[in-house]
Amino acid sequence: MRARHAASLVVLADEARMLMGLRGARHRFMPNKLVFPGGSVDRADLTAPVAAPLPGATRTALERAANPALAHGLAVAAARELEEETGLSLGRPPALDGLHYLCRMVTPPGNPIRFNARFLLVDAAAVSGTLAGSGELEELRFYGIEEALGYDLAEPQRRVIERLKAWLAMPPGVRGAERGLPVFRRRRWAEE
Repeated sequence: MRARHAASLVVLADEARMLMGLRGARHRFMPNKLVFPGGSVDRADLTAPVAAPLPGATRTALERAANPALAHGLAVAAARELEEETGLSLGRPPALDGLHYLCRMVTPPGNPIRFNARFLLVDAAAVSGTLAGSGELEELRFYGIEEALGYDLAEPQRRVIERLKAWLAMPPGVRGAERGLPVFRRRRWAEE
């Protein structure tokens, strides 16, 4: 089965807490697991208008493994899913200029549901609205990084949090300027 393009958004508050929610028991993909808001790219995301484009470094990182339309669609999907699942918004149309590239994860072959997911990051100060889930995610709130690692996380979420910790440990001027971009595939990190 081919991996579907998807995007998740890590909303980071004060470099210590991140927005996550618990997927319900009825979900086919990662039921009862703590996850970041996100989902598949829709066709409309590829051409959706935006209030502000992606920063150059983020766009370049996304385009390393996606054409320009898909790179745009990934960012729009992350913003759209954030609003649908949490009630928080990057605006209408979304302002993508605060998004940073964190990593990419590809579900291993043989899984019944596969995603080629990009994880983007935004400061909580860039979002607005009232935190109120749509029902897709339960226990929706800002979790401390170490607190979240104490949960029974699916491997992708655990690896993204580990990557986030490494990103936060970098000096701010170095973040996003990496030459090789981290991708987790076949259960190990590599660079693309």
